[in-house]
Amino acid sequence: MTTMISRRGTLAALAGSAVGAAIPSFAQAEMSSLGAIAAQNGFVFGAAAGPVIEKDAPYRQLYVDHAKIITTDVALKMSRVAPSPGEKRYEEADRLLKFCNDHKIPMRGHCLIWNEWVPAWIKSLSSSEREKFFDSYIDDVVGRYRGQLHSWDVVNEPFWPGHKAPGGYRVGPWYDMFGPSYVQRAFKRAGSVDQRTTFVLNEAHTERDDDTGRLIREGLLRLVDELKQAGVRLQAVGLQGHLQPRYPHDPARFMDFVHALAERGVDIYITEFDVRDDTFPDDVKARDAMVAETGKKFLSQMLAVPAVKMVIAWQLADNYSFYRDVERQRNPSSQRTPRPLPFDENMQRKPLWYAMADAFRQAKRV
Repeated sequence: MTTMISRRGTLAALAGSAVGAAIPSFAQAEMSSLGAIAAQNGFVFGAAAGPVIEKDAPYRQLYVDHAKIITTDVALKMSRVAPSPGEKRYEEADRLLKFCNDHKIPMRGHCLIWNEWVPAWIKSLSSSEREKFFDSYIDDVVGRYRGQLHSWDVVNEPFWPGHKAPGGYRVGPWYDMFGPSYVQRAFKRAGSVDQRTTFVLNEAHTERDDDTGRLIREGLLRLVDELKQAGVRLQAVGLQGHLQPRYPHDPARFMDFVHALAERGVDIYITEFDVRDDTFPDDVKARDAMVAETGKKFLSQMLAVPAVKMVIAWQLADNYSFYRDVERQRNPSSQRTPRPLPFDENMQRKPLWYAMADAFRQAKRV
């Protein structure tokens, strides 16, 4: 990933400071908490949490110590809630919500409607049955958690140009059923059930400066305009922030997009932050330094935009990153393990932790 600057060139100094600079002299407890550092500087930091936190006590403690918000990883995906016809399964999400409530940590719902991770039985429904299920699923799930969540990713990843659909949309059972209008239908249906929770449109790959990334940016801006014009309650847009240096990146063009999104009157959340390291050297020390540098450059310029309110890592420790599963599937005999997150498998802070802390401390709105 190349060095990032804002469209006005005002953020270069932010990216230039050394990773791991001296920590200010506030309370030791706060110094050790990434969430507290972010909060002190006007941001919310948190992480997605999977079911593993129920079994791994040290990992669970990381969330208590560092997260000021928690996103459901799989607990509220449709394949978990409705794996088969009949009664819905809320146990996992309910347990995570109880954990959040016990520790006074707000919880985000991810994700209500997505064209991926849809149970096979739903795909076999007739058109009328699928339409009925779409509406009733939103009614039931949003109704169950009405007023109990900080925010909902109402629609996840509406775009994927590789599917060759008009407008660059991601195809799947909901697109096939309703066309692009499924997005508006989902937001309006959810809004009829819950008027209190913040509604978010979540998208991936916007950092990429290739045909895929540029088309997704164009589609996302167009969709936000359409939803706003239709009177849909859309309060935030999530840019996932899975940084992948394997793809080209143009800092100035990306920040033009971020500013254009902010000008549409939505908050911006970085919802799934991590740094893919498979193009970096095998040497762990060198690789960790490059992950930290990549993360800091991205966060430094993003946090300068007033609309950016939140940074959520996709898990907290390397051993629970989905990139480890990706690597095992790619090469089962590989001895190299991805290190994309702020903590290592021993729950120890890595250079990325310090880079993120510095980015929060040094953020200057422009």
